[in-house]
Amino acid sequence: MSTSSLIFASSLVFVAIFISYYQKLGIEKEIIIGTARAVFQLMVVGYILHYIFSANNALFTLAMVAVMILVAGHNASKRGKEIPGIFYYVTFSIAVSAAVTLSLLILFGNIKFEPQQVIPVSGMIIGNSMVASGLSVSRLKDEIKNRQEEIEAYLALGATSRQAAQKVIKMSIKTGMMPTVDSMKTLGIVQLPGMMTGLILGGVDPITAVKYQIMVTFMLASTVAISCFTVTFLTYRTFFTKQHQLRQAF
Repeated sequence: MSTSSLIFASSLVFVAIFISYYQKLGIEKEIIIGTARAVFQLMVVGYILHYIFSANNALFTLAMVAVMILVAGHNASKRGKEIPGIFYYVTFSIAVSAAVTLSLLILFGNIKFEPQQVIPVSGMIIGNSMVASGLSVSRLKDEIKNRQEEIEAYLALGATSRQAAQKVIKMSIKTGMMPTVDSMKTLGIVQLPGMMTGLILGGVDPITAVKYQIMVTFMLASTVAISCFTVTFLTYRTFFTKQHQLRQAF
């Protein structure tokens, strides 16, 4: 793609700005800032990845993955910034899901521990975990606030905090997982995934490209489930005291 073609394609951003302005959404500034940040960050990351791929160093690879996890944790934690320690819970959950999924992929021989393979796959894993964790935390916070009287009634009847919050926990995990599950249902019919399409455009046999996409789909289902489960069970405890009393809503 030539630079001029890219510039013309970038004009599509003005469609989003126009809709925001026309509907008085008030997010024109955020769209502009987001566009500028995306361009700058992609350019910087492009040069960093070029260096890491050339060096082929395990420590550089792990460092890059660690940075991605920290940034993802910071972004996802904004969904529940009122909750004490939420950054650590979300970051830990993303790290666990990434570690488990990547370890299994390497162990089964699906990918090799090389920066050219580990970093792009980690990006997909961590990115989806970030979104799912943020959704779970947001739903957990809202449901505990909305169901405060119901939860307190369970506690008054002798239920533990885990028992009183069981419905909320299930709903939170489900909320984080459902976008990925819905995406799986329409994969290949409504959605033509970028990875599969990119491989086909690069000259890879379509059947081989489909195999890689199947691997990615199952990989994302696993990492989203792990991250949602972990962050929900770590976070719900902060809403209760050690005596199983519901704290004031954050």
